[in-house]
Amino acid sequence: MRGEAATVAGLLDDATARIAAALGLAHRDARLDARVLAAHVLGVDTAWLIAHDTDPLSDTHVAVFESLLSRRLEGVPIAYLVGTREFYGRPFQVSPDILIPRPDTELLVELALARMPPDRAMDVLDLGTGSGCIAITLALERPLARVTAVDRSAAALAIAERNAGILNTHVEFLTSDWFAALAGRRFDLIVGNPPYIAAADPHLTRGDVRFEPLTALAAGRDGLADLRQLTAAARNHFKPGGVLLLEHGYDQADAVRALLRESGIPRPQSWPDLAGIPRVSGGELSE
Repeated sequence: MRGEAATVAGLLDDATARIAAALGLAHRDARLDARVLAAHVLGVDTAWLIAHDTDPLSDTHVAVFESLLSRRLEGVPIAYLVGTREFYGRPFQVSPDILIPRPDTELLVELALARMPPDRAMDVLDLGTGSGCIAITLALERPLARVTAVDRSAAALAIAERNAGILNTHVEFLTSDWFAALAGRRFDLIVGNPPYIAAADPHLTRGDVRFEPLTALAAGRDGLADLRQLTAAARNHFKPGGVLLLEHGYDQADAVRALLRESGIPRPQSWPDLAGIPRVSGGELSE
């Protein structure tokens, strides 16, 4: 702590200032990062930090905290440093092999759940599952659903399977490049959060995404390569009246709706996130 008293408050104040300066974060966001790191190192929750702000800290705790903080100052995402990220009120293990779950994706889950009656057994597919946060959440919220999740990354699937075990739910996980391993299988609902950033987008070199797997982010010259592939192939994997819901970029709603119409969804819709930005598009396949 660069010579300051090793108390909870001193640790947090010092770390907050350093994070804000290094990463250009607002004080509130830098403070949150510092609290998450401290809670992780001490094995407590953030409320404990407030109640024990004058407690002394051991040299060991300070050393471990400083090690993690140094990596955060380099830009490594908090989720990778502590190994978890909350999604839909539940903790999910993460690693640099997968995309970090984001609050925006909870819209996709809400839209899916609205189309999954609690008293009906449905076949549901999650494309590019990553941490498994979408598939596992749907399985937990709708226990009658038969949920299948695919990903081309074996490392990602290992994490997703671990999360399903920790959260005590069953999801069928398959190694598959989108629909490749699903020949002959059909579903009532297909959801996905595929890569949708253009390969040359400068955002890929900024912030947390610098440390996330590029294959989970970038999708060709226009960012629509995977969305184009998924909408074209989905028609072969629907039961009658099947529904497709896809998350996409902030400026891609018109293009994705056009792709959905080409795939046989005659009146596709788009739904906005909390910021009012169209974030998910989809609809029901015409029979």
